[in-house]
Amino acid sequence: MTRLPDPTHASGYAENAARMVPGMSAIPKLAAVLLAERAPPDARILVLGAGGGLELKAFADMQPGWRFDGVDPSAEMLQVAITTLGPLASHARLHEGYIDTAPLGPFDGATCLLTLHFLPRDERLETRKHVRLRLKAGAPLIVVHHSFPNEGQETHKWLQRNAAFAVASGMPAARAENILRLKERLPVLSPEEDVGLLREAGFTHVEMFYCAFTFKGWVAYRG
Repeated sequence: MTRLPDPTHASGYAENAARMVPGMSAIPKLAAVLLAERAPPDARILVLGAGGGLELKAFADMQPGWRFDGVDPSAEMLQVAITTLGPLASHARLHEGYIDTAPLGPFDGATCLLTLHFLPRDERLETRKHVRLRLKAGAPLIVVHHSFPNEGQETHKWLQRNAAFAVASGMPAARAENILRLKERLPVLSPEEDVGLLREAGFTHVEMFYCAFTFKGWVAYRG
């Protein structure tokens, strides 16, 4: 018997993300605007870390003619994505796994939102290289994740700011303290390192479009 996804899971995920990520609700809309600069009305878009379906739904609402391939390692979260999409679920094909599970495309654009900070440097580079191979020439890749200075007081300062935002957004203070230890739990890179990896993976014209405490976002194009 197939276990149905918990209907509160998606809303709980979204609520937690909104408490941690400044301007969370706007990020998928910003990404859709950047994708639409080059993607045609019938574009095919690759979405990495698609579990939960928040960006898939935002994209489908804004661009009814687009079709999506969503990839995520969590089968449970992909089920949540189907629930989140509701009647828009037919717009997306979902794949359990990582980038090597994704179809070869070619895609008119790709996104990876709030995911890459879980990957060590080398895996992050390889993921971006695999994304590039699946994109049409000149197609955009949009990424958003934790990216902040990795040394000295600058690191602690930005983590403190993000923790303060989480508390101000309703997160219990005891839980927000985990943000201060984030550098110990995630292989976070500095913004300079992140930009360097995009270029090393073969992307050009890298531009920052989002910056909020420890989170950064860039758009880059397949060279």
